[in-house]
Amino acid sequence: MNARSRQRGSPVRHLWMLALLVVIPGCARRSPAPPTIPGDPAGIAQDMAAVLDAELGRWYPLCIDSVSGGFFSDVNFRWELEGPQEKKIVTQARHVWTCSRAASFDPKYRPLLAAAAHGVRYLGGSMWDAAYGGFFELVTRDGEVIPDGGKVIKTAYGNAFAIYGLAAFYGASGDTAALHLAQACFRWLDVHSRDPVYGGYFQFLSRTGEPYAEGWQGTPPKDQNSSIHLLESFTELYRVWPDSLVRERIASLLALVRDRITSEDGYMNLFFRRDWTPVVYRAAPPGVRQEHYEMDHVSFGHDIETAYLMLEAAAAIGARRDSATEAVAKRKVDVALRYGWDAGRGGLFDGGFAEADGRVRVVRTTKEWWAQAEALNTLLLMSRMYPADTADYRGLFCAQWAFCVRYAIDRERGGWYWDALDTSPSSRRSPKGSIWKADYHTGRSLMNCIARIRSG
Repeated sequence: MNARSRQRGSPVRHLWMLALLVVIPGCARRSPAPPTIPGDPAGIAQDMAAVLDAELGRWYPLCIDSVSGGFFSDVNFRWELEGPQEKKIVTQARHVWTCSRAASFDPKYRPLLAAAAHGVRYLGGSMWDAAYGGFFELVTRDGEVIPDGGKVIKTAYGNAFAIYGLAAFYGASGDTAALHLAQACFRWLDVHSRDPVYGGYFQFLSRTGEPYAEGWQGTPPKDQNSSIHLLESFTELYRVWPDSLVRERIASLLALVRDRITSEDGYMNLFFRRDWTPVVYRAAPPGVRQEHYEMDHVSFGHDIETAYLMLEAAAAIGARRDSATEAVAKRKVDVALRYGWDAGRGGLFDGGFAEADGRVRVVRTTKEWWAQAEALNTLLLMSRMYPADTADYRGLFCAQWAFCVRYAIDRERGGWYWDALDTSPSSRRSPKGSIWKADYHTGRSLMNCIARIRSG
């Protein structure tokens, strides 16, 4: 039975979907093309609101799996369900977060809280390991756990996003069951994933929670990506549960990201040994270095995103004027702009190689959707923090939005292309959704930017 035949469901399900179609602007119709980009943020906020309407309307109720639970993952460029529909904890939790955040952001999106509740039920019923704790990483549409290398693997990264979505849902709904599950996950990570010797968290764990202290299948045991999203998720949890241990873990992760993971040259190293020795290939021959690109490169999108996450975490724990964090965050943004910004068309390139002199050479000129969205969010934040800075963050924010409208946002069908069209024209036919692509980066950026602009 294919995905299209299985999603028909009951008459009750159709009534619920119809309700979402009526109340969510942009649903079941093409995305309106934004007008010519104005130079003033107020005009941009209006355009962003239209894009957000269209995107949320495309995702919901289309991706709600009323038969097996949770959310469909695979959506083709025409916004049709197409693919195996495996369910990854990261993407499932991101849908919960986006729906919860949108429901709190604007009353017209309040019906999305029902979609978030649907996702929370799936997290607790199908993805939480009732026997050993923690969330499974990947399951089939029918809920069967998919092993990795013959073993059931759990990750700090995946469990971090579960906390992120559950905490946001509790904040929007007051559902204490969701909070209790987020708390259980936090405690599970603290017992099993946190390294009491060298600090930070092991990324890979067995089903029973034993950490792989030397890594898993050639991937080192610690990394920047899980670290920054643990920081993000604990920050979200602390907002609704101001527990002293959560605050302590936020402070330690913030110091780790700021002082150890971020290099002296301002960008982050990606992977680390247990003692936080970075895994680098800068002295390797060109062929070997290219072969290990995923292990060692400068990710401009992650750097510009992490600047925001650091500042958000510092504010959450009460460090309103954390000069050390602010300095590192600003430098991360400036380095990303210096080496990763496309001065001709706009947008952030995906990656570069750090050279011995501290400079970064762009080696991957594609521009993935999530990095473009994160750049919008952080550039606007920087423009408010440093309005007179020579970097002209406000001008760069406006230029980035113009770039997104022209090359990254699908103005015909809604949503965002996987890669921006200026360097990847074939992306017009790229999937709108997968186990790695949903509406978390774009939804968060749009909501944050709209709120920041409207607040004056």
